[in-house]
Amino acid sequence: MQTVTPISDRSPSRWLQTYYFLRAGVSIAWIVLAVVVGRHSPAIGAVLLVAYPAWDAFANYLDARRSGGLAVNPPQLFNLLVSVIVAIAIGWALTIGMAAAIKVFGAWAIFAGVLQLATAVRRWKTSGGQWAMVLSGAQSAAAGVFFFQQAGSGNPLDVTTVAPYAGFGAFYFLVSAIWLTVRNARQRANTLAR
Repeated sequence: MQTVTPISDRSPSRWLQTYYFLRAGVSIAWIVLAVVVGRHSPAIGAVLLVAYPAWDAFANYLDARRSGGLAVNPPQLFNLLVSVIVAIAIGWALTIGMAAAIKVFGAWAIFAGVLQLATAVRRWKTSGGQWAMVLSGAQSAAAGVFFFQQAGSGNPLDVTTVAPYAGFGAFYFLVSAIWLTVRNARQRANTLAR
């Protein structure tokens, strides 16, 4: 006989469902702003490039806070600190040029991907939908290498250079959110059927 634990609104699985939907929504909004406004306004594009890792830092703080705190979530603490440093570094790199900013973004994508991968592996046994976060972390690291190639290519660069990266991130967060939504609904239905 299998015991099913009810899913409360405060459960870790329920929080991750909400969190992943939030991450996907913010990424989609960022992409729209980058393509519609940032591409045509270098100043707004610069703000969006700095805002992306700044948002990631805040999102990691929110998730760690709901998941036991930063002290028990070292990958997220490190990711938060790295993301804050990267937001500042991108602002500084923009004074040199867009290629320098894209290189900083690329380095961050590599580190953030590895840390996201570590967090997903750690959550694998306790939360569903982590396979998508594992793929997302691995793809983030690969995208970082691609950004370095783009920065050295001599091609024109702007905020939309990193928009596909944000798009893949939104996709993986959305997949994980939907996966958890379905899993949580099934668990609630099993609990009510008893």
